[in-house]
Amino acid sequence: MTQDVRRRVSNCFVLLDAENQVAGYYTFAAAGIPLADLPESLTKRLPRYPSLPAGLIGRLAVDRPHQRQGLGALLVVDAVARAVRAEPVIYALFVDAKDDQPAAFYARLGFHRLTSQSNRLFIPISEIANRLSEQET
Repeated sequence: MTQDVRRRVSNCFVLLDAENQVAGYYTFAAAGIPLADLPESLTKRLPRYPSLPAGLIGRLAVDRPHQRQGLGALLVVDAVARAVRAEPVIYALFVDAKDDQPAAFYARLGFHRLTSQSNRLFIPISEIANRLSEQET
């Protein structure tokens, strides 16, 4: 992971607990999402590029003593905030879930499965922005 940061392949964001110990972290990188992997209901309104710009949560982990406290969701919210502010703009945020348990976690947060890969999930940034604006009203 440190090598990826040094090579400018990804960034690592760390959440510290009250004692300044690592409670959790995630990596975030620029990526592309193939247009063919998205559901047709979305692609009919998108430009016909072979892939769309995306952000990738590469790794997300919460230290065992801190699990089941909502910190994983908090880390995803931080990644979403970074994705919304990204310049240049990105279309979606996606993740590669290791197995069904993390895939279910991301699905509960509103991520959708890609059509071609069951453990690759995504959420369009516009969907996140719409949810945020609904919460403000």
